[in-house]
Amino acid sequence: MDIQHLVDRLEDLIDEGRHLFGTKFTMVDEERALEIIDQMRISVPEEIEQAARTIQNRDRVLAEANEEAARIVQQARQHSEDLIDEQEMVKQAKVRAEYVIEQAKIEAAKITREADEYVLVQLNQLEQQFAHTLDEIRNGIQIMQYEEPVAVEVEPEHSTVEVQHEDVGPNPINFDRPAQAPIGGRI
Repeated sequence: MDIQHLVDRLEDLIDEGRHLFGTKFTMVDEERALEIIDQMRISVPEEIEQAARTIQNRDRVLAEANEEAARIVQQARQHSEDLIDEQEMVKQAKVRAEYVIEQAKIEAAKITREADEYVLVQLNQLEQQFAHTLDEIRNGIQIMQYEEPVAVEVEPEHSTVEVQHEDVGPNPINFDRPAQAPIGGRI
């Protein structure tokens, strides 16, 4: 699965979360978040394998270029040995062989440079994707770590729950009576 798609799903999960009134925090479905993170862990090695395949392709292209260069050099040598009979032809053959060798080296260097540039572009793109994903994960972790805890005390003999919060004094909640609207407010 595409890592970018998983990041989008994680972002959607956060957007769908329930916003805690009066705070910048959002509650998200932990099970769904962990499932998406697990899928990310699976997807990241796939992208690393893709980068490895790209490097293997580069190595294959380089090996083929080196084989081609060696073949051209061998052909040039053979050709020059065949022309040894006449001195002028020998000189021309040497010049031609050197030219072919130089051209083969230039072509091999060009193929190597292009393969290296391609791999560098692919690895940079992969790095950017990982950096973006890592930023998203870190932001999610930071949000989850810095949520303000709320202390809840239950008094079993009164069937009430007291919630202690810095912004609001202790308010008993009685589960035996219906909820009441705030003064001047509507339900």
